[in-house]
Order: sequence, then structure tokens, then C-alpha cells
Amino acid sequence: MAVSDRTMFEIYRESDYGRQFRVVYFTELDEHNKEFEINRAMSGEHFFDGFLSDARKEEGKQRIDEIVRRLNAGENLTPDDVEKQLTGLTSG
Repeated sequence: MAVSDRTMFEIYRESDYGRQFRVVYFTELDEHNKEFEINRAMSGEHFFDGFLSDARKEEGKQRIDEIVRRLNAGENLTPDDVEKQLTGLTSG
């Protein structure tokens, strides 16, 4: 699979008071938001990253949004749990 056939993402936890989980899709950033979003992710606490196959990207993004919602609701998910929930949607 070529690099252009996948979307790089990271789930991270903000370092500020709110400590919310967020996701950033690095390969979808443009010049207007690239620096801000990368700096924001880099200042947070890494939780999980990977590449979504573009063939199933929309399904993957929906699943990631649900994972982030669950994390922010206080559910205790591990990176291994996330990996299992994204099986078949990510590429190495």
C-alpha cells in the first residue's frame, strides 16, 4: 500500500486542565491549520497512532470518533483495545 493510499492519525490527550482526548489526521491538514494542530498534538500525551486505509477511511474515522467519545466519557480503554477495535481499518 502506497503512503498516498492511507491517512496518518494520532489520538492524544490534551495536557491542559481539561485533559480531553482528541484525534488529529495529519495527512488531512492544510497550510492554514498544520502548524497549530501538530503543535497541539505534540504538547499532549500520546495515546495511539496509526494509518487508516483510504479504502475504508470514513468507517475508520467514525470508529475513531466513537473511541474518543468513549475515552472522554471516562471509559478505561487501552491502546490494545483501540487496536482491536480498528482491526481491518488500519494499515501498517
